[in-house]
Formats: sequence, structure tokens, C-alpha cells
Amino acid sequence: MIKKEGISKKGKSLKKRTNLKSRKSNKKEKILKKNKKANLKNVKENRGFFGRLFGGGSKKVIVKSGKEKEKDNKTTKTIEKLRKEFSKKGLKYKDLNSKKKSGDTFIKTGIKGFDALFEKDMGLPNGKAVLVEGGPGSGKTLFCLATLNELCKQGKKGLYMSFEESEEQLIAHMEEFNWKAREFVKKGLLRISRFDAIDISRSIEALLSAAKKELLIDVEPMFFPSDFEPDFVVIDSLTSISSAFSGEDSRFRIYMEQLFRYLEKNNITNFLIREVSSPSHIGTTFKEQGEAVSFLSDGIIVIYNVIYDSGERTSAIEILKMRGANFKKRIVELKIINKKGVEVNPNKILKKSRKNNFSLT
Repeated sequence: MIKKEGISKKGKSLKKRTNLKSRKSNKKEKILKKNKKANLKNVKENRGFFGRLFGGGSKKVIVKSGKEKEKDNKTTKTIEKLRKEFSKKGLKYKDLNSKKKSGDTFIKTGIKGFDALFEKDMGLPNGKAVLVEGGPGSGKTLFCLATLNELCKQGKKGLYMSFEESEEQLIAHMEEFNWKAREFVKKGLLRISRFDAIDISRSIEALLSAAKKELLIDVEPMFFPSDFEPDFVVIDSLTSISSAFSGEDSRFRIYMEQLFRYLEKNNITNFLIREVSSPSHIGTTFKEQGEAVSFLSDGIIVIYNVIYDSGERTSAIEILKMRGANFKKRIVELKIINKKGVEVNPNKILKKSRKNNFSLT
């Protein structure tokens, strides 16, 4: 008797179960693909605030309705126009996070006596955002320029972002103290860029209509020259930036949060100049916008006008706050020396007496 070759009942049953599993798996994959396709139907990329404007920034996925898509297309055209205008001025957004610097833990400012206010003369913690506050004529700009000058002498790259004075005015100001500003510029160690608050406000208006609430969640808040990666940045001033947000307190608050976050993630040590009307406003509320910005910063350096009863007027300096560093809590003498610069006397504490009464402004 000849045996028929074939599959046993057990084998047939196993094959049947395998085919059934395969069909179920294929069906599941089809459903997943269908759902994925449906979810992605109205999805659009949003590159963020200045990221979209200058061609960089992180990507974000947002679901858009038909009307929102139409608005976004119109706004994209506006953005393209603005991008061309900024391009003519030599401005281009650059995400420095691609080359995040490790750097030193601390930065010595080089200003005589100032670093001595920190434990072991260590200087500023690297990568921190520091408010430099004070009244009109107290020496805020000079102190920041002096720091830039000293850091350039150390071979570090410094960027001064001005919303007020021009590059030529600031260079001339530095040369009054015999600082080699033009030489640093030629060597590629110093860059002074002037910006207009109107440029920011126009960018904001163009983009607000596109993404509304989503827009300010993913802001890339400042733009840097495409060919310059700074170790240290001075922004002069927060008062000028706030003018672009007139009557928009919440937007200003979100913008400032993103600004601090951007500088932090790129490990850029920075001074943000802020003018206050009186010492009672120092480290508290930003009166122009009704929003507190001091708590967002890592440090606060205060420069005072000191007016004595005799009529003599001098300057003083204090480190009010500095995360990541131990420092001496005292108000000490700050000297502005003609044709030389600034010096701090860390041991000359400001004290009132009957013969030596004064007020701080």
C-alpha cells in the first residue's frame, strides 16, 4: 500500500492559525496607516517665531483648519518680505545650539576689583543671564563696555546688541578710555550691531496672525549675525525691547522667558541692561510692562548714583543676586577713571555717617 504524502491534521491546524494571525496583523497595519494618514492630513510645520523669519529654529507640528491655513499662507508671504529686508541689513537667524560651547565654569571680567567680590576671585558663572540695573547716568553702559573690552583682551568673542546708540557712537565711547575697539573688530573678537525695536514689532505683528496662541510657545527670541558666535553678549536695553510690546504685558513676559531660555541653552553669558527710575524699583517690577523680569535672570548687578549732602556725586556697585556663585553682599565704591575705565574697590563699603551722609539714585 502506497502512503500519501501530505500534512497531518495537526499541521493543517497550525497553518490555519498562522494564516489567521497574519491576516489580523495585516488588517491592523492597514488601520494604523489609515489613522496616521487621517491625522497628518491637516498637519503643518511651524518653525517658531524668529526661526521662521530667519530660516532656522526648532520644528513644531500644529493641526490647522482651512481658514487658519489660508491666513498662514498670507502671513508666510509677509514673512518672506521681512526676511528679504533683514537679509539686506546682513541679519540672519542662526541657531547656535548646533555648536553648544562647554567653556569654563567661570568667567573673569578683568575689571579691577570686581572679580574680588566673588569667592576666590572666580568671577561670573558662565552661561548666566545677568541684569545690569541702575538709574540714568549711573554707568551701566560703561560697565558693560568695560567688561567686553577685558574679555576681548582675553581672546573671547563679544557681541554688543544696541537698540539705542549706533556702532560708531559706541566705538567712539570706548576709544575715550583708550580701549582698542576697532582693533578687536578687525580681529573678529568684537561685534557691535544696532537693531530697531520696530523691526521686532513688525515681525511680531506679521506672525501673531499666523499661529496666535501657538506662536509664542516656540519663540526663537533673538537673532545673531550668521558669521559670529559670541562667548559674551550685552543687550542694551530691555527698556527699548519693551517698547515693541506696548500694551501687551503677557506677550512681553513670554518673550522674555524665551529670551532667557535661548541664551541659556546656547551657553552664552550675557548682560541685559535695564534702566530703573529709583532704587526702590531695583530687582522688582519692570514698570514699563507691569511684569517682573528679575526672577527670570540668574543674576542682578546694581550700579548706583551716590549723591552726598555736600553735592559730590560718585558711583557704587552691588551684586544683588547671582545663582551658582558665592559673593560678598555689600555696596562698594565704583570709580570711573578718565581715559582708563572703571575700577571697583571691594573693601570700600558705602556707609553713612553724620559727616558723610548720602542718598542713592
